Amino acid sequence: MSSNSKSKPRTTRTQSSPTPFKPGTDIEISSDDVGFRGSWYLGKIVRRASSKDPTKFLVEYTNLFSDEAGNDPLQEILNANQLRPSAPREKEREFKFGEEVDAFYNDGWWEGTITDVKNDGKFSVYFRSSKEQIEFGKENLRLHREWICGEWKPPLEVEEEDNEKVSTKTKTKTEEMPDKGAGEKMLGKRKEPGEAIPEVKFSKGTVVEVSSDEDGFKGAWFAAKIIEPAGEDKYLIEYESLRTDDDKEFLREEIDTLHIRPSPPETVMVDSFNRLDEVDAAYNDCWWVGVISKVLSNSRYIVYFRESNEELQFEHSDLRLHQDWIDGKWIAASRV
Repeated sequence: MSSNSKSKPRTTRTQSSPTPFKPGTDIEISSDDVGFRGSWYLGKIVRRASSKDPTKFLVEYTNLFSDEAGNDPLQEILNANQLRPSAPREKEREFKFGEEVDAFYNDGWWEGTITDVKNDGKFSVYFRSSKEQIEFGKENLRLHREWICGEWKPPLEVEEEDNEKVSTKTKTKTEEMPDKGAGEKMLGKRKEPGEAIPEVKFSKGTVVEVSSDEDGFKGAWFAAKIIEPAGEDKYLIEYESLRTDDDKEFLREEIDTLHIRPSPPETVMVDSFNRLDEVDAAYNDCWWVGVISKVLSNSRYIVYFRESNEELQFEHSDLRLHQDWIDGKWIAASRV
């Protein structure tokens, strides 16, 4: 995609302060590498990487190794915004349809949405990053939480009176979902890929939304329309608000079906949003996936964007409840 024709949210957001980590602190580590987005690996802080830059740390992974024999834990220098404390987890919890969860898979935690509650006590989880579904038992699930401004949102549920944070002691680095090309960084044994989500066929003129894996645009959906098929599993689309560099016409691109979905229905309407609601925020000609981090007066809200670790204020009219297009139907995230 042409980065010259698209603009990403920039200076009007407030950067969330990085957490000061001490050597030996147990942490979870995210990655921007293709094939690993949406996952958290477990590790620990070795030390600050530079006395001049307080935002960089040398970290050591627990279950990723620099040698094939698995004797030397992998170490990397990473930015603080890729690190967070080990997430809390309820000892016992009943999961519900539509809840945002982390699923333990291939030695790591992957963000997904519960799309089906099975009679045998298992759950189907849909992974937005890979467009796949996999079944899990509840012992391999935890409620999805965000580390925002030094606290977990949502906090550990009140039912856990002992307040014991069951941080996953099976410390491992997560890997991106069953992407066969991502195996170089994952030395653990792989499970079979999840079931593929059926592709949707779009007709000419259909109004759709288009996503991008391009840096600076992850988590954004642009309004567009289908012009025509462009080969196997691809369509030529025309954006509704993005224009060519010479500003003479609307931008057209060939997009694969994994990055196209129908325009969401407007049936999910709310009079007000709650803190921790997952929403889409209209900003810079597209919709960005975020979480309500603070409810202000006069129908205004602070929205946290995980991809950029930033916050921005919005009016109620610029927000909609987030929905995912899963297996040919719209699934709205459960509200806190």
